[in-house]
Amino acid sequence: MTLIKKANIAQLLVLSLAISSCAKEIKKVELTDAKLPKNVLPIVKPASKDSTQLSADYIATKKIKIENFYQKNWPNNTMNGSFLVAQNGQIIYEKYNGLANFRDKDTITSETPLHIASVSKVLTATVILKLINAKRLDLDQKVTTLLDRFPYPEVTVRTLLNHRSGIRNYSYFTDRKANIWDRHKTLTNQDLLDLMATKNIGLEFKTDSRFAYCNTNYAMLALIIEKVTKLSYIEAMDKMLFQPLGMTHSFVCDIKKDKKRIVPSYKASKVEIGIDYLDGVYGDKNIYSTPRDLLKFDLARNSKNFLEPELWAQVFKPYSNERKGTKNYGLGIRMINWETGQNFYFHNGWWHGNTSSYITLPEEKVVIIALSNKMTRNTYAVRKLAKLFGDYPFKLEDEE
Repeated sequence: MTLIKKANIAQLLVLSLAISSCAKEIKKVELTDAKLPKNVLPIVKPASKDSTQLSADYIATKKIKIENFYQKNWPNNTMNGSFLVAQNGQIIYEKYNGLANFRDKDTITSETPLHIASVSKVLTATVILKLINAKRLDLDQKVTTLLDRFPYPEVTVRTLLNHRSGIRNYSYFTDRKANIWDRHKTLTNQDLLDLMATKNIGLEFKTDSRFAYCNTNYAMLALIIEKVTKLSYIEAMDKMLFQPLGMTHSFVCDIKKDKKRIVPSYKASKVEIGIDYLDGVYGDKNIYSTPRDLLKFDLARNSKNFLEPELWAQVFKPYSNERKGTKNYGLGIRMINWETGQNFYFHNGWWHGNTSSYITLPEEKVVIIALSNKMTRNTYAVRKLAKLFGDYPFKLEDEE
């Protein structure tokens, strides 16, 4: 065998090994959550826009109706916030109006992160669900097996997610009348756990006996994320959500470091609302984001392989229906379930002067997002726009 032939064979062997190595790398990347090595965090993978392009006429027709709604809901551009409507991942309408800071006169743009308040719960729940999907956590696992000194033996991950834990709201048991916390000190998630473990704070009701919306549930879920990922909540959200999805204008607020970074909030009268002792708690709130970033999140969350089908179905199961009614809560998502069989999925938020609304319509592949840093309940009216895309029994202003 000549030296040239030997050299060619050697090159082929190297190339073959390289191809084999690449194939293994590709296979590793494509592993399902449950098959990932325990030292690899599951992440939410980006989803592309729907291949079905909306026609120019369709977009124009919807845009006119949404603009009419916008002008009636926020006359004279009084929103002071961010607003976006998209379908198939394609933006039909967006508007950015008002000031991020009334003192500095900074305007709100598509890149201005606003406090999304309780819409943060949807993102916290998403990371928890990915950890469950990856078998790092069980939906019905007792919280006592995860958090040291957690005092309620019957509370599970599921009952935190669906607000059936019976735990009391931290804003009530740490208020001035309770006299168990120095309100001059910033409260943290760990402080909440310590208080519940040492101050004899009993449950409001027996676990899983009824529904009661409670921020403390999601503060505990944030601690569980930290326990399972061995990262801070801030780092875990960044590595599992924000970075992989390209949510470049989204972050969890660290109240000690980000005071100058965050957009302030205001009363309807434009009086600034300052930071208080509750602003250090995260999981239930404290995420800042933009509509465009939340569109990326919504696309990924509603993608085909986001969760195993059985787990995905449980997300949208109504858990708060002890009494007959349409209003319900799933796993990190609010819902309205009408007798006609039509379902409407959303989450609203309010914190200080910040209001938020996230509406996700998986069947129609529509997302509607409204954020404001000046107190107004008009943010929540954007749900009416769902009627433009499906059989939802809401009334738009021009029909009233």
